[in-house]
Amino acid sequence: MPADSEVSFRTARPDDAETVYNITRASIAGLSRGCYSQAQIENWMGDRTPRFYEDLIARGRMTVSLRNGIVVGFVDAEPGEVTRLFVLPEAAGSGLGQRLLDIGVAQARLGHDGPIRLEATINAEAFYRRYGFRSTGRGQFSHGLGGEPIEIVHMEL
Repeated sequence: MPADSEVSFRTARPDDAETVYNITRASIAGLSRGCYSQAQIENWMGDRTPRFYEDLIARGRMTVSLRNGIVVGFVDAEPGEVTRLFVLPEAAGSGLGQRLLDIGVAQARLGHDGPIRLEATINAEAFYRRYGFRSTGRGQFSHGLGGEPIEIVHMEL
């Protein structure tokens, strides 16, 4: 992200659903190569549609990040777990992910006293380790929406 970029954060709104869906797709396609097969990347989203993200947004726990007024990333959390964090590939490595993770961890701590958990993709494991998360095991992820299962790393803070 250029130094002159203006970054802001706000609670996701229903009209962000398609953008959040597109960010997820772009992040998977752009940041997962080399860690997952082409078939896994192509089928990752399964049967998800923007409607899936409308339902998540309606829960009121998703925060989006904007650069110069355009949504470029988001984080979603529930008590005890950071459930989703995606940024556009061009925003990766800019510090935006860490700022979103700060928000997600704070959200996950609300009403929760134990460790904060997440399921990291293989390509994101090092990012979460730098933040202080530690691996507690590996597993498969499919979220029940179709798509080929992918290997994930269970982590906690």
